[in-house]
Amino acid sequence: MDVPILYEDNHLLVVQKPVNIPVQGDNSGDKDLLTYLKEDIKYRYQKPGNVYLGLVHRLDRPVGGAIVFAKTSKAASRLSDQIRRNAMDRTYYAVVHGRPKQSSNRLVDYLYKNRQKNMVSIVSKNHKEAKKAVLDYTVIASKDGLSLVSVQLQTGRPHQIRVQLAGMGTPIWGDQKYGQQYSQVGQQIALWAQSLTLEHPVKKTILTVESPLPTTYPWDIW
Repeated sequence: MDVPILYEDNHLLVVQKPVNIPVQGDNSGDKDLLTYLKEDIKYRYQKPGNVYLGLVHRLDRPVGGAIVFAKTSKAASRLSDQIRRNAMDRTYYAVVHGRPKQSSNRLVDYLYKNRQKNMVSIVSKNHKEAKKAVLDYTVIASKDGLSLVSVQLQTGRPHQIRVQLAGMGTPIWGDQKYGQQYSQVGQQIALWAQSLTLEHPVKKTILTVESPLPTTYPWDIW
């Protein structure tokens, strides 16, 4: 597993998650990122016993890009608190079909997750299991029937970006789950965790880490 390290110190580990790798163990039984990174730290630092690595947020399995882990329980607690307070800025880039009607906007929807099917849908806010989902998007460029958009999450719901952009009529290129009518089997979803900005849990300084966008189609048309 090739996992570029974007930033590391005694408290944090920020890496570039490979596409199609689960962040933590799932029913597939495939090697997951958390387990790999623990093994890598144990090897690189010759650590005896178990290695602590705290998972504070997730990326969908098909999505790649920047993800932060905590190397101490104190860091994990403080990072989790930042996420609860929406104090960690998470910026994603996506290539979508078509062009949104507005060049920038805030989307507010209510989402329901069907856990049996692992599918999320937009529902009425009166739905008994509805969760409010908020994101801001900006169109960066459009070409060949596609648009490159940046997305900032204000909430962290499962499949949120994919569902909300599809609900707007501009599904993400290659999304096999929420853009089936546009996608072909084997296409890799064009959604990328481009950057993280957070307050360092110990130093209290502001840290921004960026993950370079892929150079494959459709990213390479811009």
